Amino acid sequence: MSIDKAFAHFATLTSKAAGSPWTFCGCGLVVVAWAASGPLFGFSETWQLVINTGTTIVTFLMVFLIQNTQNRDNAAIQAKLDDLILTSDAENAFVGIEDMTEKELKALHDRCLARAKTHEEMHAKVKDELAERASSRRRAQARKPQARKPARRKAA
Repeated sequence: MSIDKAFAHFATLTSKAAGSPWTFCGCGLVVVAWAASGPLFGFSETWQLVINTGTTIVTFLMVFLIQNTQNRDNAAIQAKLDDLILTSDAENAFVGIEDMTEKELKALHDRCLARAKTHEEMHAKVKDELAERASSRRRAQARKPQARKPARRKAA
């Protein structure tokens, strides 16, 4: 197994474990035990240094593990979205937009908003036309003479 795969596997497992309620409870218990041991160690500088050093090391390492996991998740989501774009009627220009600058993204966003507004206006116009046609049909039906159904006789 390559070092990349091994690290990715380790990062994923660690990230999942770090996010579990059991890990949170365990860390909470460590802090409570540390605080409770304060009187035993006279609230010394060494006592304080233990928790400070421990939390700093854990935080430092977790930042890299979690960032690695998030980067891989983000890349996977982007690949899935790109595939959906390529296999749909969407514009292929949207593939790879995560690499655009803020200015380019803003311009693309504005273009999408303008298209959405045009689409909304077109949809409203079609809806109005369909409602008018239905109304015309109802008026035409109302003007037609209705054929009467013969009355049924009751059996004696």
